[in-house]
Amino acid sequence: MNKAIEAHILSERFLQKLRLGSGLVMLTFVAMHFINHATLLISLGTANRVMQVVSAIWRNPLGTTLLYGALVTHVLLVLRSIHLRRTFRMPPREAAQIALGLLIPFLIIEHAVPARLSQPLYGIVVDYQTVVRSLWVVNPLQGLRQTVALLVIWTHACIGVYFWLRFRSWYRTASPYLLTVAILVPALALLGFADTGRTFAHMAQSAPKILDPAYARSLTATPPPIDPAIVAEGLGRIKAALYLIFFGAILLVLILRRLRMLAERASQITIRYSNGALVRAPRGLSLLEGSRYGQVPHYSVCGGKGRCSTCRVRILETDGPLPPPGPIEAATLARIHADPGVRLGCQLHPTANLSVALLMAPNADDGLPVATEPVRPGREEEIVVLFCDLRNFTDLSEARLPYDVVFLLNRYFAIVGQAVEQAGGRLDKFIGDGAMALFGLGGKREDACRRALSAAAAIVRDLGQLNEELSRDFAMQLHIAIGIHTGPSVVGMMGYGATKSLTAIGDTVNVASRLETTAKEHDVAIAISEPALLQSGMAVDGLKSSEVAIRGRSASMRVYLITDEEIRRLAPRLEKA
Repeated sequence: MNKAIEAHILSERFLQKLRLGSGLVMLTFVAMHFINHATLLISLGTANRVMQVVSAIWRNPLGTTLLYGALVTHVLLVLRSIHLRRTFRMPPREAAQIALGLLIPFLIIEHAVPARLSQPLYGIVVDYQTVVRSLWVVNPLQGLRQTVALLVIWTHACIGVYFWLRFRSWYRTASPYLLTVAILVPALALLGFADTGRTFAHMAQSAPKILDPAYARSLTATPPPIDPAIVAEGLGRIKAALYLIFFGAILLVLILRRLRMLAERASQITIRYSNGALVRAPRGLSLLEGSRYGQVPHYSVCGGKGRCSTCRVRILETDGPLPPPGPIEAATLARIHADPGVRLGCQLHPTANLSVALLMAPNADDGLPVATEPVRPGREEEIVVLFCDLRNFTDLSEARLPYDVVFLLNRYFAIVGQAVEQAGGRLDKFIGDGAMALFGLGGKREDACRRALSAAAAIVRDLGQLNEELSRDFAMQLHIAIGIHTGPSVVGMMGYGATKSLTAIGDTVNVASRLETTAKEHDVAIAISEPALLQSGMAVDGLKSSEVAIRGRSASMRVYLITDEEIRRLAPRLEKA
């Protein structure tokens, strides 16, 4: 049973890669097509020369086989995914991706058939002069249709690339550049097409006055590749056949899917949820699909691909044995150290009635539709976390008036906030008289460690200046304790309603908080972990270190303890680094 499931999962992963690969082949073709259009901004001759190069790549036997093979493969895999889908309830972006993908063939057949078949069937050479005149001067409505088609294709491709790359660690850094390319490429292509089209339209209007009448008539004549007679006699039949084939394929898939669903209804399982919900779903659905089938809100940040654990559930009771976890599910469960009774809803395909508890169930919220995804899904990033807290501030505040306490805290918060922002960090939150800051969100961790240490030095320095001011009026001294650690954390939008904000959770955050406590215990300004200090590029010579037991960790951690005087001495070196 386990080997059969593993073979099924491996085959599904192969088909996913095949679908991705075929999509990338077509994206490459479309991108080269757009770039070719953009060269019209240089000159018509340049565009025709580039067109010859592009044609040499894609119109030879190998290129043609690769392109058409990718097109057929991609369409067949999309139709297969529709056939296998148990429910059409899905996140809007996923629905848009499927809808645009099904719309594309209907949009491009009208243009692709004449462009690809005019020369081999009728010996008509198609160049940019012919195509632009036909789509801008002779039949502008057809030109508008092709413009919409190209934009739909490009949007579909960009959504696909987003789904493919969004969980990569480098995506957040690269996304502005990818967005720039995604906007500029079609914009330049359409500008090139429009500029050349307007030139031909102007020539057609002014030609009777300045040119030979025969040539003037040729500028407004219908070009052979889009000639209605040719389309009606030859190309029209081909286009009609392709329309019928694709429409018939979609209809056949929907009919087969409906027949399968009717057959599966005779064999259903019952899913009971700990919140009282009950769903009767066809046997064979994943638990996540069953939740969507019954309109039970069920988180799935990665879209049901087993790359996250937000869909995980605890199995409370089952009427029969459950399929064992496959490689993808087992790896994810091991990474989160899940209990034996915990499974991933997107990977578990129950074959018997069962009761489950959603471990990450959303609260009732009218603004959260079924099967939705968070605005900014969490992902693991290598960051630096800084915690700081005033020592003995509770005792100091007991003898002060409430307004004086508020004044002191606001001055302290301003020092921390400005230090963090000037060092390029993100102030995450204030907790009482403590604060948490994040560094390295989408940046280099080595640089982030130095910036966090620089912010700590600025806090110590400015707090010393504040103490000089307070000594005259408040007769008190404020002392800070700071903990700094670096490592992987889950970063994402968390909270409820208007209080949602970008924050981080995980072991790195916990360790940084405990290092701040360590700084208090050793009566120093900063306790920084060895990895964070080494990655900051600062020399460790002369700094006191200690092996500190961190609560919740089996092994101790080497921590460097830096006093107020030492951080003031290191501050100039941090500014020069």
